[in-house]
Amino acid sequence: MTKTMPAHPLDHLVLPTASLDVARARLTSLGFVVAPTGVHPFGTENCCVFLADGTYLEPLAVGNEETATDAIAEGNVFVARDRVYRETRGNEGFSAVVLGTGNADADHRRYVQAGLSAGDVLSFSRAFTDAMGKSDTASFKLAFASDSGATDAFLFACERINAPDIDRTALQAHANGATGIVEVVAVSAAPADQRRLISIAANTEEGSGTAFDLPNATLTVLDPADFAARFGIPAGAPSKLLFAGVVFSARSAGVVAKLLAAGSIEHDIRGNDIVVQPAPGQGTGFIFRETR
Repeated sequence: MTKTMPAHPLDHLVLPTASLDVARARLTSLGFVVAPTGVHPFGTENCCVFLADGTYLEPLAVGNEETATDAIAEGNVFVARDRVYRETRGNEGFSAVVLGTGNADADHRRYVQAGLSAGDVLSFSRAFTDAMGKSDTASFKLAFASDSGATDAFLFACERINAPDIDRTALQAHANGATGIVEVVAVSAAPADQRRLISIAANTEEGSGTAFDLPNATLTVLDPADFAARFGIPAGAPSKLLFAGVVFSARSAGVVAKLLAAGSIEHDIRGNDIVVQPAPGQGTGFIFRETR
């Protein structure tokens, strides 16, 4: 692979949910500050959790089914893949890893050339409001990558055309002390088979392992047995590729454990990790790891 751009960093994670109200309540109970609802022009909506390292979570719900259906008919890959995920895995989960890019059109060309394009580039804008009520407009361009026949996961490159001029400090002051995402964990019946897709999507060297070093995080692919052994979370139904866990950096494991206990939220201590099983509004395993 001839690289003309640097490896792409992790940008954000897409977490389908049936209800933003449920997601907001669950994430708040876990000690996260949740941003006001953002509405897409194609029928979906989100309530994001922004982290100090520049990454974020995007809980995603369908706000207008008719608009979403029209968008799918018009070739909107983002909405189409969201619907496929919900039809195959349900309304709660973790559907996509999003990578930052400075040139989504170039990524799209790479994906097409590699036979991994999931569809046309998508450009859109939406309003953004901070915790104090200040509004601005955010604009994006997305390029999509997916292996043929894969319905449980996809990756896309996100170019921020217009980044909101908004102070996110208050939105990043999480009671649990989470400061960023250090690892994203996926499950696959054949982890080695995912190397080509992930390396091309992220513009990294393919290598021989199944841990991909992005500039700001690691994306690890485990087989179901290794995933269950490491985190104590059931891997679920067999899948070609399924995103199954998020590892957060946290200032203090003690603070996280105390917050979870106070909220009667079940959690497990596994080595240096505090593991919270998936739940409605939290579609994937959350793992908190103290970092210094």
